[in-house]
Amino acid sequence: MRIEEIIKTTFPMAQEKKALLNVMYTQNVIADQFNELLKPFDLSAEQFNVLRILRGQKGNPVNMCTIQERMIAKTSNTTRLVDKLLLKELVLREICPQNRRKMEITITSKGMELLKQIDPLVETHEKKFGNNLTEKELSQLNILLEKFRN
Repeated sequence: MRIEEIIKTTFPMAQEKKALLNVMYTQNVIADQFNELLKPFDLSAEQFNVLRILRGQKGNPVNMCTIQERMIAKTSNTTRLVDKLLLKELVLREICPQNRRKMEITITSKGMELLKQIDPLVETHEKKFGNNLTEKELSQLNILLEKFRN
């Protein structure tokens, strides 16, 4: 469906406006479906992102600043996200032995097991959108989105 039909406009739009509306609308569609996927696991997309960042550390602890740098949504309150994951026993937070003012975060085995359950669902979610395009189109889309963003 065209963006004009979605927002029910009959007025012509500048291509820049149309592109922005398409990107924003598409992001909302993807996010809504992703949030539905995570709902049975009592996780938000931001909490899931934190868990994936921690898994990528391969057991090494990471500080809050590093987590924040790697977040997709830079406006996320990392401390609050980690606190919620702590309550669910999906992460550990410990004081850094070399710098007592610094907190180190690691993923627990429970957190790793949860990601193993979610991973196939996330892969299916990603393929659902990716299957609408050829490999060449996906590559071109990535190039265009990066160019658009920068």
